[in-house]
Amino acid sequence: QVQLVESGGGWVQPGGSLNLSCAASGSIFSFNAIGWYRQAPGEQRELVGRIFRYGSPTYDDSVQGRFTISRDNFKNTIYLRMNSLKPEDTAVYYCNAVEPSGREYWGKGTLVTVSS
Repeated sequence: QVQLVESGGGWVQPGGSLNLSCAASGSIFSFNAIGWYRQAPGEQRELVGRIFRYGSPTYDDSVQGRFTISRDNFKNTIYLRMNSLKPEDTAVYYCNAVEPSGREYWGKGTLVTVSS
């Protein structure tokens, strides 16, 4: 059973930056895709961005140019660098991984609050 553990959430003022981490209990290279979703209060969970086993990360239009996903295969960890944060980025951020079989795994989430 794969476990994903997010960290790095917190409070930040608009325009600020945060770094989130997602540590996997197994090799992240075994996943077809691994990335980040978020869920704001009263909203549905939405894709922020993800990185595939091969290729560059893809992002939702709302975060393109502000957020960056990177990976460290040796540490089995992916990161989400968030710059120029806006109040509408406030949400619980979840790590998600998909195996070649299609099976998905989710972390428990980490809260990001952007407010002045």
